[in-house]
Amino acid sequence: MNTLKPLIFIALLAIFASCNDTSNKENDVFSLEIVNAKTTYTPQDTLTVNIINEKALDIESVSYFLNNDPLTHSGNEIYLTDQKLGKRTIRAKIKHGGKEYVATTPVTILADVRPKLYTYKILETYPHDIEAYTQGLEFHGDVLYESTGQYGTSSLRKTDYKTGDVLQNIPLAPNYFGEGLTVFNNKIYQLTWMENTGFIYDLETLERTGTFVYDESKEGWGLCNDGEVIYKSDGTDRIWTLDPNTLAEMDYIEIYTNTSIIKSVNELEWVDGKIYANVYMKGSIAIINPKNGAVEGVIDLTDLRDNVKQHPKLDVLNGIAYKGEPNILYITGKNWDKLFKIEIIEK
Repeated sequence: MNTLKPLIFIALLAIFASCNDTSNKENDVFSLEIVNAKTTYTPQDTLTVNIINEKALDIESVSYFLNNDPLTHSGNEIYLTDQKLGKRTIRAKIKHGGKEYVATTPVTILADVRPKLYTYKILETYPHDIEAYTQGLEFHGDVLYESTGQYGTSSLRKTDYKTGDVLQNIPLAPNYFGEGLTVFNNKIYQLTWMENTGFIYDLETLERTGTFVYDESKEGWGLCNDGEVIYKSDGTDRIWTLDPNTLAEMDYIEIYTNTSIIKSVNELEWVDGKIYANVYMKGSIAIINPKNGAVEGVIDLTDLRDNVKQHPKLDVLNGIAYKGEPNILYITGKNWDKLFKIEIIEK
């Protein structure tokens, strides 16, 4: 056996590793600390930070970022105004000797105001298919489009909301679990749950014209749009923005109140500049600022389910539709026999 070649190979590996192993040594030159650090912050806070420079090196310049977003600052004072909520990282990019060094520190940013609380009043009640496991609901004019779930019974539906009649029904293959939908640019976009696939349909014919896939968001839950971009929930605390042309995930917001994170964000609806989101298993709707993820209001609908037929397959509230009427929503749920037109009233 020739042992020389393995020894030479190991030696070459060691040399290669040493040449390529930076071990973040440049990042270890400086560190970053927040003066009088707190557990959480809000967008109203101004943070005073220090660059720890134990070697007393000359610093040519410092710029600050929240994750990868530039932060406004004056000297060592950092302003969190208009920044997204959630668990973020402050990054100081420090230039010394023609090189750039990075120092970081984590922060958690919460909403700066307590969400307003709302209740409701039932204005009208319409029939709804009790077999429909509602996952997405959206008006286009007076036509109500609905996506239903469950393996083997998932569908895309065009309905008459006043009579409950299904005008057109497009079943999904048995291996797809239908989720949220939205109508955008004369197309319907429909998610599936864990199949990493979204479907695209012609609005008029409901003919399927294409598909798209998810990237970092591993599941499909809810969809809505603001006329420019599409928003997607994935069952976590995140809502993603999708490129309207490619459906690629561009960014996300994390959903927080002034005290805590909101998880299991489900069906979405765009209402007057805000995202209305079902919170799965909670019987409530969160009113979310799409720019930073702050929950600005909560609509308590926990007892609305008491007004529908009680049966073994009855499941949670899930379905928000908006027709442009101020303070009016159309609400249903999974295997509910009714669609409700409700007025939202601040408590």
